[in-house]
Amino acid sequence: MSWFKKPKFGGILTNAKKTDMPDNIWSKCDNCGEILYRTELDRNLSVCSHCGFHFRIGHGKYIKILLDENSFVEKYMTIRSSDPLDFPDYRKKLRKGEERAGIPEAIVVGTGKIGGIDIAAGFSDFGFMAGSMGSAFGEKLYRIIMDAVELKVPMLIVSASGGGARMQEGILSLMQMAKTSAALDQLNKAGLPFISILTHPTMGGVMASFSSLGDIIIAEPGALLGFAGPRVIQETIGEDLPDGFQRSEFQLNHGMADMVIPRKELRPTVTLILQGLLNRYGEVPETTEKSE
Repeated sequence: MSWFKKPKFGGILTNAKKTDMPDNIWSKCDNCGEILYRTELDRNLSVCSHCGFHFRIGHGKYIKILLDENSFVEKYMTIRSSDPLDFPDYRKKLRKGEERAGIPEAIVVGTGKIGGIDIAAGFSDFGFMAGSMGSAFGEKLYRIIMDAVELKVPMLIVSASGGGARMQEGILSLMQMAKTSAALDQLNKAGLPFISILTHPTMGGVMASFSSLGDIIIAEPGALLGFAGPRVIQETIGEDLPDGFQRSEFQLNHGMADMVIPRKELRPTVTLILQGLLNRYGEVPETTEKSE
């Protein structure tokens, strides 16, 4: 029995090789604490199957969830942030944001189709400096909105910008609020619809400008939506805030959103809205069940 060894701690060791456990097999729900099988979580579009909590996802997954397969054509990829104020460590943060999100700026824009309907679209990504808006972000969004006007197609923006306007660029960042809002005014004058989808979190100058200007504003369940965060407000006014303050459901009840839609139902809901607004009724895609 040469294979049998009794270690000092009293356990049993054999010559059997330990099977390596791959990384990222399990995820823990931030809301209910349930341990979730990663493959099942991905199949469920990163939504907890026990409590319905919506995990934060990046721009690429929203493109797959919302747009017709292989229809998205990205534009203005070469527009990148500079460091106009020589702000300390800003260049380093830009590099880290690009490494983390896999994109050179906090927003991806382009054209595509939803349910066969041509659209222009923008997708901000929290992974790049919390999705904050600088001058490059605003320029890319401005250009794609103006493309929508020229092409006479609806505009869709998915916001995941907890960082608001980017303080490292000062007034150049803040002016993007007016710039993107002015572009949306041109879209409105052209009689073209704008659908704004708010995800967790959408805050600060992003929420105070283009994200809140949608003809239809859709929010994902439980998303934090507002200007200043609840902690800052509570410390400022010195009073306790209502339960669920600034969450999607709270904003829906107070007129700041038109509907709260689970991630699985976003695509058929947006398709139906576009068909109604454009009077182009056709087949509505089935509820999305999985994301590859």
